Amino acid sequence: MDPLLLKTLHLAGVFALFASLGATMLAGSGKKSVTILHGVSLVFILLIGFAMLKKPPMDQYWWMVKFGIWLFIGLAPALAKKKVLPPVVVFSLTLVAAIAAAYLGLYKPF
Repeated sequence: MDPLLLKTLHLAGVFALFASLGATMLAGSGKKSVTILHGVSLVFILLIGFAMLKKPPMDQYWWMVKFGIWLFIGLAPALAKKKVLPPVVVFSLTLVAAIAAAYLGLYKPF
């Protein structure tokens, strides 16, 4: 498949993910459709990400760190809902995590 198309689809999944995070945390929406969008976009990002890699580069560890960041972003709405952290703090942490994931994906530092 065309790498540029895969990258575009991956970014579309990221945009949908952060739209759902914004709706969940900043607007305080408890709607089921927002939760579904969050889950579907996470799965979409994961599948397209592995499609771009073709196979995980086992000798490099940057993709494992990105997978950990993916898990944190998936857990983020639960952290806000259970009041572990205020929603604005959780959203800020997810933005920092997304920047770290973008850095790891672009530069593959280790």
